[in-house]
Amino acid sequence: MATTTEFRTCPTTGLKVNLAAEKLIKANAVAAVVFLAVGGFFGLLVALTRWPAVHFLPADWFYLALTAHGLDVLLVWIIFFEMAVLYFASAVLLGSRLAGPKWAWTGFGMMLVGAIITNIAVLRGQSSVMFTSYVPMMAEPPFYLGIILFAVGALIGCFVFFGTLVVAKQEKTYHGSVPLVTFGAITAAIIAVFTIASGAIILIPTLLWSLGFVSYIDPLVYKTIWWGMGHSSQQINVAAHVACWYAIAAMVFGAKPLSEKVSRMAFLMYILFLQLASAHHMLVEPGFSSEWKIFNTSYAMYLAVLGSMVHGMTVPGSIEAAQRARGLTKGMFEWLRKAPWGNPAFAGMFMSLVFFGFIGGISGVVMGTEQINLIMHNTLYVPGHFHGTVVAGTTLAFMAITYLLVPLIFRRELMFRKLAQWQPYVFGIGVAGISLFMMGAGTLGVSRRHWDMTFADAALPFDYPAAAFLMMGLNGLSAVLASLGGVMFIVIVVGSVFFGRKLGKDEKPSYPEVPPQAATVSHYGSSETLKIPGTAMLVGIFFVAFVLYYFVNWKYLSEIWPLS
Repeated sequence: MATTTEFRTCPTTGLKVNLAAEKLIKANAVAAVVFLAVGGFFGLLVALTRWPAVHFLPADWFYLALTAHGLDVLLVWIIFFEMAVLYFASAVLLGSRLAGPKWAWTGFGMMLVGAIITNIAVLRGQSSVMFTSYVPMMAEPPFYLGIILFAVGALIGCFVFFGTLVVAKQEKTYHGSVPLVTFGAITAAIIAVFTIASGAIILIPTLLWSLGFVSYIDPLVYKTIWWGMGHSSQQINVAAHVACWYAIAAMVFGAKPLSEKVSRMAFLMYILFLQLASAHHMLVEPGFSSEWKIFNTSYAMYLAVLGSMVHGMTVPGSIEAAQRARGLTKGMFEWLRKAPWGNPAFAGMFMSLVFFGFIGGISGVVMGTEQINLIMHNTLYVPGHFHGTVVAGTTLAFMAITYLLVPLIFRRELMFRKLAQWQPYVFGIGVAGISLFMMGAGTLGVSRRHWDMTFADAALPFDYPAAAFLMMGLNGLSAVLASLGGVMFIVIVVGSVFFGRKLGKDEKPSYPEVPPQAATVSHYGSSETLKIPGTAMLVGIFFVAFVLYYFVNWKYLSEIWPLS
């Protein structure tokens, strides 16, 4: 049994915080922010190079920067932060001791060493194979070794998470079902095990290939199994950032989900169907039947999307229910107008939800349609889409919950409050611009991975319409704005963690404000109301936007690239 010395009680939320878990949350969160800074820097270089008027980097440096950017922001930053989320959702929310702290630190060490090795391999200039690292392109052996070490470390972290759930159950640190945030983290961890297994199945042979022990890797086999890792890693992100939405709603408003059972069903739909959505990366590949492609793009994907739509309704719905219970009942949107928009946790969470749905979600469904996908897949439309999901959705949500973790876990007052109030808006608007302008340029046919969109040195250069150059210029400006927002976040967080005023043992932080009802984040229960007219209107607007975009997209593309 755990001793009382292993815990502290959070004076703000009343949560029982395991000290071993607290240290691991801190370590993973700090590592995550460091690699966010590194990956964000490389991302700015990529955007400035794609901007035709600037065209900053030569070709070899561009592909190096593109590789580092993809790895550091799509894998390293996000998975480090997700480890922090797993430890928070298990040990802290369940009031349990952490299972196997030494194993958890071993996993963290492997992740850190692996991330450093891979970055060094990329910076050496011999591993510019981009995020997908498709064979027959070959990177140096340390490139693959670093990713494998990182993945195994993350897998150890997942098993520590599952072990903590068992400990909490055995020691009866909670009653009834686990809270919804923990259930979302369980979903993320289950998908993570599948994802890491897929990576190991293909990356270990690829490492042996780069060492000369294996003579040949079939490109189709590599691509098929790799996307079991590559696309499924995004599903870890979705489950994790949706869990963060629920956590922020509970901690800022004391909000309960409209229906625990429905929300949990939506998480289960991720496990059952979301991995299958990787099929849209392989629609032109031989060896797959038409029936399989149609099932994945037209059925499995839509069931997974239904899960996200449930969350997209119930999170703002739970906030509306909590606000109306406080008396904010005038008209349809008083609850939203009088929400704490100066609280960066809420502002970041709400923008993450809106951008993920309206930009990433709608574009994903459209792109998953086989006929449209065949036209657009190798254009900038694809990275435009996943910037809407991974950056505007996941990264912004993780930034938002960090503003709560700094005072609650690090026990530091948040510094630069005015800067913090503006940061989610600067970063969010910048990232939304990147996503929209990339998709606009992709719709006009701009290539996905090419260093120079004009193909100036080619024997047959291609002349894009003027609108494409405008889109790329606006994309560059948006990247500068998003980078500014990223720098603001890093300054605020690093400054607060290392130089912010240390909070006393029983002292509550003054900012961001956390109400007494924040303890609902660790409880099972539903608000059991559907009197949410404002949310119903927002959902209606979403559906109208989806229909309009879907059919406008068809019309637009048919005019640009006639299919007859």
